[in-house]
Amino acid sequence: MRIIAGTARGRRLSSPGSGTFDIRPTSDRAREALFSILAQEVVGARVLDLFAGTGALGLEALSRGAESAVFVDKGHPAVSLISKNIQLCGFWEKSVVLQRDLTRSLSFLQPHATACGFSLVFIDPPYKTLLAEPIILELGKGEIVSPGGLLVAESHSKGRLPAEIPLFSLVDKRVYGEAGFWFYRKMDSRELKIYHRAN
Repeated sequence: MRIIAGTARGRRLSSPGSGTFDIRPTSDRAREALFSILAQEVVGARVLDLFAGTGALGLEALSRGAESAVFVDKGHPAVSLISKNIQLCGFWEKSVVLQRDLTRSLSFLQPHATACGFSLVFIDPPYKTLLAEPIILELGKGEIVSPGGLLVAESHSKGRLPAEIPLFSLVDKRVYGEAGFWFYRKMDSRELKIYHRAN
């Protein structure tokens, strides 16, 4: 597993040992395809990497020009692995690592979102948990995600996520092997004002 492009291109990342703990890294092939789609969306982005696992998605974003990244996972082994990979890439000044259970309130993220909110969010829960939709709903609360921000939820390629989630619209879906990527765009500032007036 490696960083594919950018300032840390070619840097090898530490992977979870077999049988040590439950982490399913996004394959290099799927990650390369994903970031080809994201293109300039990454440059200057304030990234949130949920169920971060190895941290590969957030680190790839930092390598390609993201401004900052917050990595969240509930397991201590995962948090240690993320921290090690941040060190390997030399991105500590741009990174924050949090050990939290994402099945509970996400309000703890608000102080880390700054006044602008996160502009690019990766959501990669274990495929069998079906947590992507409730996490997106929770992210709609407060100002964790910036107006117009992009969410990328990964699920099994045969999985299904709704086309409409309050405050978010499905704008694309791509499949690479067993990985399915669902792209949701949050309403922009004008749309949010209209929505809140009506609700």
